[in-house]
Amino acid sequence: MLFALRKVTYQRGSRLIFSALTVGLEEGMTALVGPSGAGKSTLLRLLNRLADPDSGTIHYRGRDIRDYDVLALRREIALVPQLPALLPRSVAENVTYGPGLCGQRCDLDRALALAGLDKTFAERSAQQLSVGEQQRVMLARALSLEPAVLLLDEPTAALDQRSRDAVERTLLDLHARVSAALIVVTHDHAQARRLGERVLVLDGGRIHPQPQAIRA
Repeated sequence: MLFALRKVTYQRGSRLIFSALTVGLEEGMTALVGPSGAGKSTLLRLLNRLADPDSGTIHYRGRDIRDYDVLALRREIALVPQLPALLPRSVAENVTYGPGLCGQRCDLDRALALAGLDKTFAERSAQQLSVGEQQRVMLARALSLEPAVLLLDEPTAALDQRSRDAVERTLLDLHARVSAALIVVTHDHAQARRLGERVLVLDGGRIHPQPQAIRA
């Protein structure tokens, strides 16, 4: 089991997001679908400890995530946020930034290729790219750390249909080429069926129904 959540409760301000949530997330590619405000993004934040539950436990591959060094955990479980948040620098500087902080070397060309970008993007200004291209740079930046798990929060929400289709193809290709597990958050049930080997429906802080196989 990739993640196991048991009786997780989480409250933000006066709003209760999860109450005794118990669910398992398997290896492979999982789509987490539900309406706005259902708690999908919050769940991703709990999985790499950008937030901690008020009660309950979360285990990652059999070990309580609180037992991990938090920075090491976030390198292993990389979160790609919904909206691009890039440094006002070149694409290369953005992609290599994280490994540089960790004292690691980065295979820039490979990270770009996995994200669907060719190496000519390396010296381009990140601020001059389209939103779809910026989203791919965000993906390349996460991949540069060679994570074991990728958490993708609405990766196509700000894109037109053509760009959305291109990013979906990239994610499916990525899943076929690397060993990382992917958890993709979306509000689009059709997209969840296109991407997910399993789909979790999250609504009202609960899972409906249990995970089920969607595509081969």
